[in-house]
Amino acid sequence: MSPTPQERRAARHQLGSGSSAPAARRGPSGGHKKPITVDTIISTAFGIVEKEGYEALTMRRVATALETGPSSLYAHVVNKEDLDELLIGRLCAEIDLPEPDPAIWRQQIIQVCTELRDQYLRYPGISQAAFAAAPSNLDTLRVGEGLLAILLAGGIEPQAAAWAIDSLTLYVNAYSLEVSLANRRLNRSDDDWVVSRGELLRRFAALPDTFPQTKRHAAELTAGTVHDRFDFTIGLMIDGLAGARQDPAR
Repeated sequence: MSPTPQERRAARHQLGSGSSAPAARRGPSGGHKKPITVDTIISTAFGIVEKEGYEALTMRRVATALETGPSSLYAHVVNKEDLDELLIGRLCAEIDLPEPDPAIWRQQIIQVCTELRDQYLRYPGISQAAFAAAPSNLDTLRVGEGLLAILLAGGIEPQAAAWAIDSLTLYVNAYSLEVSLANRRLNRSDDDWVVSRGELLRRFAALPDTFPQTKRHAAELTAGTVHDRFDFTIGLMIDGLAGARQDPAR
């Protein structure tokens, strides 16, 4: 008897593999196209997100792109949430985790967070798939393990390190989603909601005097690129861990 999708998912978690035996095609195209595998499903899903955005990704949309029915996908993928987990796991698998070094642990944390950000930004809105999901994919867990090892090497107390990983990854996810949404607005023909820095400065200057601080510091409020703000925030979060370092004498 063929394994159920749930059994396939459990096996992937144990073996760290996204591959599976191909499923036979159904319908008019059955037998005339390449068989469907988990890798094929993942690659097709990424193609849809890259061209149309994460909002367009559904199991039916993937099935249509593969010229098959949804039931062929469910032979390998339990549901949309399982597909989301596979996608995030595939991106995490490409993250280069450094050997933890107590001397440069801050730089190493920034490096991993930046790589994760850049992976998400390759596919518009895909970081949504990482929200409210308990990590169980081995590739995703590998990144968490790497971050934890770096923080512990830097002398951060285990509980603070664990919560810091939650905070850092949540920020990376949210940042990547916001950038994707902003880029989508920029690409729309209706760009009324896209405002340049110059326009923002003019709007702030025109505010009534009940906004004295905003008017006075308009230049600071609108300064820097989005990545400048990313670097600042990650650095701020890491610096906030200084009080959570373990006493070397203990």
